[in-house]
Amino acid sequence: MTVRSFTGRVELGERSYEIQIGDGLIGAKAGGLIARLGRRAMIVSNRRVFGLYGGKLAEGLEKAGVRWEKTLLAEGERYKTIESVMEIHDRLIEGKFGRDGLLIALGGGVVGDIAGFAAATYMRGVKIVQVPTTLLSQVDSSVGGKTGVNHPLGKNMIGAFHQPSLVIADTGTLATLPKKEILGGAAEIIKYGCIASAGFFRYLEKNIEKLVGLDSATVKYAVRKSCAIKAEVVAGDEREAGRRAILNFGHTIGHAVEALTGYNKYVHGHAVAMGMAAAAALSALKGTLKEKEFERITSLIRRAGLPARLPKGLDEDSLWNAMERDKKAKEGAVRFVLLEGIGNSGVRADVMREEVFAAARMLG
Repeated sequence: MTVRSFTGRVELGERSYEIQIGDGLIGAKAGGLIARLGRRAMIVSNRRVFGLYGGKLAEGLEKAGVRWEKTLLAEGERYKTIESVMEIHDRLIEGKFGRDGLLIALGGGVVGDIAGFAAATYMRGVKIVQVPTTLLSQVDSSVGGKTGVNHPLGKNMIGAFHQPSLVIADTGTLATLPKKEILGGAAEIIKYGCIASAGFFRYLEKNIEKLVGLDSATVKYAVRKSCAIKAEVVAGDEREAGRRAILNFGHTIGHAVEALTGYNKYVHGHAVAMGMAAAAALSALKGTLKEKEFERITSLIRRAGLPARLPKGLDEDSLWNAMERDKKAKEGAVRFVLLEGIGNSGVRADVMREEVFAAARMLG
C-alpha cells in the first residue's frame, strides 16, 4: 500500500532529523524508515496503545529485518516518574542492548517523554524514534528533544535534551482518541498561532470545528504547520537559551495547575488552555495585547471546547509557589510568555504576583 506523507525537517546540524506526517504510516512505512537507523529496537508503549498499533509496527519492523522487544508502561501522567525510566533501563540491560540499539516511543506525550529520557541516559545516549499517537504529541512533545519526568514538586523537573533520530506522525491514530485528548492537542495548536503566526491563528478561527472534528485535510495541515513552527524555533535555539522559551506560552500557569491537582485531574492540554487564557489576560493587563485580540483568543479556546479560566478554589499561595518552582524560573523570578499582539510573543520576568491573579479574575 502506498501512503502519501509530508516530510518536514528539524535543522540541527549533525543532529538534524526528519518528521514524517501522514495517514497510515505505522503500517506502511515505519518499519523501513526505522530500519535505516538500526536493526535492534525496544518498543516503549502502554498496553492500550500497543494493542491498537503495536502489531502493525512490529510487522513492519520484522519485514524490514529489525529485531524488536517491548516494554509496556503503566498509563497516565502520574506514572511519568523516574521509576518508569528505570523499568526501561532494566529491560535494556537484561536484553543486553548496546549503543547500536534504539528505542521506539509508541504513544502519547507521557510515553515519548519517558522513553526519550531513558534513551538520553542509557549508556549516555542511544537513538530514539518518536511515533506519537496523540494530537498533542504529534504537534508538540515528539519534536524538539525535550525529555523528562515529573517530580512531586514540579512537572518535568528531571530530564535532558535528547533529539530523536526520526519522528513518524501517523494522523490515522487520532481516530481512536477520546475527545478530551483531541481537545488537549488543539490547545497546543492554538498556542502556535498565538505565539508565532497571526495567519495560522486566523486559519484556526475559520476551521477550529473541523480540527476538533478530525477533518482529515484540516488535521494534516494543522499538524504540518505546528511542526514547521516548532522546528523553526528549535533550530534557532535548541536548548532554550532564548527564543525557544516562547513555546511555553500558557505552560507556567498550566504546569502549576497540573502539579496542584496531582497530575490526574486535567489533561495537559486543558491545563495549558487555562494557562493561555490567563497569559492572554495578563498580556492585556500589561498593555501589550489589545482587548479585542484577548477576546479573540479566549473565544477560540472556548470554541475548541477548552476551559478559558482557572479552576475555582485553587489556593493563590500554593499556585504562586508552584510557579516559583517552575524550571523556567530564573534568578528567583517567575517568567511568563506574554503576547505582543497575536502572532508575536516574548518572555517577561517583570510580572508581579498581584498582576497574575488580577488577570485570572478577568476570566471570570
